[in-house]
Amino acid sequence: MSNQDHILIVDDDRDIRTLLADYLEKQGLRCITAADGREMRAALETHRIDLIVLDIMMPGEDGLTLCRNLRASGTGNANTPVLMLTARSEDMDRIIGLEMGADDYLPKPFVPRELYARVRAILRRARALPPNLNASSAPARELHFAHWRLDTVARHLIDASGAIVALSGAEFRMLNVFLAHPQRVLSRDQLMELTQGREADVFDRSIDLLISRLRQRLGDNAREPAIIKTVRNEGYVLACEVTPARAAP
Repeated sequence: MSNQDHILIVDDDRDIRTLLADYLEKQGLRCITAADGREMRAALETHRIDLIVLDIMMPGEDGLTLCRNLRASGTGNANTPVLMLTARSEDMDRIIGLEMGADDYLPKPFVPRELYARVRAILRRARALPPNLNASSAPARELHFAHWRLDTVARHLIDASGAIVALSGAEFRMLNVFLAHPQRVLSRDQLMELTQGREADVFDRSIDLLISRLRQRLGDNAREPAIIKTVRNEGYVLACEVTPARAAP
């Protein structure tokens, strides 16, 4: 079917590639596999890929390198969602993976059903329309805040000089949530649910890492932030007004 989601599975283990592809195809998804970075790039050039399942531990170019290069590529695939597969004991790999722009991670070992659930959740989030600040009005193409603009269609930031700052899919969703709820304190649990569709684990630092990355993108001083502020024991708040700019008719 032409409307099937197309998944790219990148793993150097042939058995894992085959197992995951067979299972996901039984769930109605289309799959293509790649054993390394070269095959991954070739697949991205010749197929429309909706999501990449990317293993971290691979010889040569590992998953972290591939994810980082994908996000920095500036191509049409730069915002393709990435689900990173990590070793259960390697917490640092998960943290770095999120910093490199992965949308979510799944620790090994896992059952294919859990992978499928994560894939569907990521695809739903990736396709969710940006929340409108005013439901009765036409959707905003740009949201203005502080000295920044967020282009909700191209999914990037624009600074006061007009320079474009690229965002990963996870960074875009997080910023979009804040812009939809300005000057309102949002807890880590709320942010996790709104951006990743799951509850926060006690040891899960993904929200804090995304906040840190967003502050870097915005030039917001981490020690004395002026845009995204920390509210002790409560969460985070976008401490500025947001003005929607309507799309031209």
